[in-house]
Amino acid sequence: MTESYANRMETTSYYYDDAENTCDTEDPLLNSNLKAAIFYIVFVLGLIGNMTVLWVLLKIMHVKNMTNLCLLNLALSDLLMVLSLPFWALYAQGHYLEANGICKAMAGTYQVGFYSGILFVTLMSVDRYLVIVHAVAVLGAKMLRYGIVASLVIWIVSICAALPEAIFAAMVKEDKVTSCQRIYPTGSSKKWKLFRNFGENTVGLFISLPIIAYCYIRVLMVVMKTKNSKKDRAIKLILGIVIVFVVFWVPYNVVVFLKTLQQLEILSESSCDSTMNMAMEWTELIALTHCSVNPVIYAFVGEKFRKCLISAFSKYIRCVKTYKSTSTHSKVSENETSNTGLYSPTKSTPV
Repeated sequence: MTESYANRMETTSYYYDDAENTCDTEDPLLNSNLKAAIFYIVFVLGLIGNMTVLWVLLKIMHVKNMTNLCLLNLALSDLLMVLSLPFWALYAQGHYLEANGICKAMAGTYQVGFYSGILFVTLMSVDRYLVIVHAVAVLGAKMLRYGIVASLVIWIVSICAALPEAIFAAMVKEDKVTSCQRIYPTGSSKKWKLFRNFGENTVGLFISLPIIAYCYIRVLMVVMKTKNSKKDRAIKLILGIVIVFVVFWVPYNVVVFLKTLQQLEILSESSCDSTMNMAMEWTELIALTHCSVNPVIYAFVGEKFRKCLISAFSKYIRCVKTYKSTSTHSKVSENETSNTGLYSPTKSTPV
């Protein structure tokens, strides 16, 4: 999250480095209780969805190709953001946990999840492009090794980019209100803000968006030329992936870009820019919910993944039914044996 919540000390963000803006910019449509409710809902859906993805990939499908590797890393990335949401919900409701460690963890996990999530979506797009347009799936194990190296690079880059947010985050008490803020070195606050915004825009807007758009446009062109009964489904899935990425991430990155222009004094910035702050608040909330949508788009919609999931649940249901049937049969047998013992071998009436 960026500095949209910086103007209200009772909110969820740890970006409270703009304490000089004291105007009230709270959106009446997005009050604290509604934000907390959204955080909890996304937490539950994201936790269930991403844990299911991990379970299917590790226990049933196994990570044997580049696509599964991307899905695995994307689920791990989303889980980082998902696990931090209960803390954001508590902060939204005014429950402050006065511990620097929790504050730093919230700041760090959010940023790591932000960078890694977008980069793994981009890596998945490149993988689909190479497989469908250039038919490099024949490389097999070699592509998987390249994918492991690329995944390690993405995690390292994401952690390095998130380190400043975690290092400068700290709990601060002002006017009897405790909040998770970033305490920048004296005289370099503006530079660190620009560094953060430039990093987010570079990854989310200037690199990932063009790559994703190019890859899926080329994939779409190839798929439309094929004579396959599943072509329409593939086209819908491709368009869905691009549209979801644009809807969830582009508005947030555009607002971050506008905030950067304000900090560079290219755009004028008023002392109480309520419109910009509310736009940031809504767009970053929408971006956060993406971690619960990814399992649906990248895993559950996939035909192979869905078949494996249905097969696993079918086996589980059969096992449960078999267990119940065996248990019932066992109880009946015990009752029969017990009842038989009540009869005399030479009499037809109970003893």
